[in-house]
Parts: sequence; C-alpha cells; structure tokens
Amino acid sequence: MSIVLDRDDPVTEFSLKAYSNSNDVAAAVEKITQKGGLSNVGRALSYVNSRYFTNANGNRGGAPNVVVVLVDGWPTDKVEEASRRARESGINIFFITVEGPDEQEQENVLEGNFVDKAVCRTNGFFSLPVSRWFELRSAARPLARRLCDTERLACSKTCLNAHDIAFVVDGSSSVGTGNFRIVLQFVANITRRFDISETETRVAAVQYTYEQQLEFDFEKHGSKAEVLAAIEGIRYWSGGTSTGAAVAFAANKLFGKSKPNKRKIMIVITDGRSYDDVRAPALAVHRAGVIVYSIGIAWAVHEELEDIASDPIEEHSSFVGDFDELYKLAPKIFSRICREFNSQPQN
Repeated sequence: MSIVLDRDDPVTEFSLKAYSNSNDVAAAVEKITQKGGLSNVGRALSYVNSRYFTNANGNRGGAPNVVVVLVDGWPTDKVEEASRRARESGINIFFITVEGPDEQEQENVLEGNFVDKAVCRTNGFFSLPVSRWFELRSAARPLARRLCDTERLACSKTCLNAHDIAFVVDGSSSVGTGNFRIVLQFVANITRRFDISETETRVAAVQYTYEQQLEFDFEKHGSKAEVLAAIEGIRYWSGGTSTGAAVAFAANKLFGKSKPNKRKIMIVITDGRSYDDVRAPALAVHRAGVIVYSIGIAWAVHEELEDIASDPIEEHSSFVGDFDELYKLAPKIFSRICREFNSQPQN
C-alpha cells in the first residue's frame, strides 16, 4: 500500500515498498496531516501512473495494480484523459466520492459525470458514492470486498483488452464476392471474442489487391457493435494480389499510430500467390514489434505464409484448403493470441 495526497501538486506520503505489515501502515496513516489546496485529481492520477507501478518503486508483477481515489465534492481539474491513460497502463481505478457540489458550486465543475469518465466501466463496481462524511466508514468493507474480487478487476490488462489488431484482407479477383463475405465473417468471429473500446482492444482493417484500401483505422470505432458493423459494411474490391505492399501499408498507416502500451497484432488473410515480395516488408514489421499471423486459403503459397508469419512459424501461420473451412480457424487464432499473451510478463 501507498498513499498520495491529492492537492495543488500531488505529494507521496509513503511508497508501496515503505512498509511490510498492516500495523506499520496504520501508524504511518495516523501521522498524515491535512495539507490543504485544490483537488487536482487528474494531475494526481498522472503522477501515480508515471511513477508508482514500477519494479523500482515496489510493484509486483503478479498483483493487480489498483488506485483508490477519495475525493470530496468534485475535482478541480479534468480527470478523463489521465484516467484513460492510467487504465491503458493496466491500473484499476476506484472512486470514492463524498458529498458533492451544491447548487452554487455547480458552476465550478469542469467535467460533468467525472466518475463515469474515470472508471473502467459505469456499472457501479468501480465507484462508491458516499453522501456524508460520517458515513465514509461504511464504504470500507464494500471496497475491501471489491479489491479482493480479482476476477472483476477488468481494467488490468488481459488477453481480451490489451491489443491493437489489424486485419489485412485479400480482395483480389480470385476470392470472389461470396468467399469475400466468408472472410469478413471470419474477421468478425475473431473480433467478437475481444473487449472492444477506445481503452481496450482496438481493431482496424485494410483490404488490398494491387493497391490498398484503408477500411477503418484503430480510432474510427469505439465499440464492438460499431466495429462489427464496419466489418459487415466492407465492399469487395477485386483486382490483383500484392501482399507485400499491403503489409507495408498496414504497418505505416496503422501501427505508426498504435498506442505504445498495446500489443500490436497483424492478421494477414490471402488466397493466392503475391505478385510482389513479401519477405522484406514482413521482416520490417517483425522488427517493429508487430506480431503477424498469416492465414492462407486454397491457392495461397506456404512459403509466403511462412515468410509473413512471426516466429515460431507453426504458431503464427495457418492454412485451409477451402473458404468453407475458414470458420474452424477463428477459435484457434484467438487461443494462440491469448496463449502467447499469457506467456509474457504483464504489468
């Protein structure tokens, strides 16, 4: 445990590694004196996000990161952006609000519904309103229960909410209109399995032939329903097959704007031989930290699929002989993404 006083400028009372037992923590809390000043909650969250949850400051990789914000009335600065950045770093934010602004104070509120904007979801799990100060003690037990409910600490990074996923879809003439719809259904089936929002997993799509079409980028749609509707609305293009250029296009147009704390994933779907080189663009994407899955159908060339895929190739390259078999790969691709995610150290 640690404590930061939220005032004009945030002040650390003690850090995560300062005390190792509850008696020492309780004694340290008793010594804290009121400093006064403004309630700059946004500044305090930015302070905690940038300084607290590091190994040097006592963070433990296996434990969820939690910030409990206790504020009376309303913040005197904006909290939405700072909260979003903290959540994207894997921090679970709880808000305990005591009382609130009266009618005369309402004009000083900078950000209406600031709690709903600050917490992970607006289902009440991450917020505890307390109407009066003397009732604050009653919030302790409910808060403790929620902090122990690790299954619902949904803001910490999981396989479902930690990615930027770009689908690079072959729209060449050999695919055909009917098969193209099957491919889009495959894309939708993978997408449905993730938590999609502006702060969780984000999805983008590129269609390619000889040329490339950006269907939508990571910032275009902020909900799963919007992304699924956008996928359904993609129109078949038809043309040649330049997979290498499409990989380079997606890397430049999409992952150049990807958030630094997101796992970058590219899923390339093709049904035939590329008319250009795929090896050099794929190598550049791999070196940029993008995890690439290659999906081959029918006439796709196995050597090209292997060149496109990240290592280990057997985990990142797949092939089916017919479009009607494509649906079988959706759960396998999802499982591989999660298995790889869970094998890596998390914040």
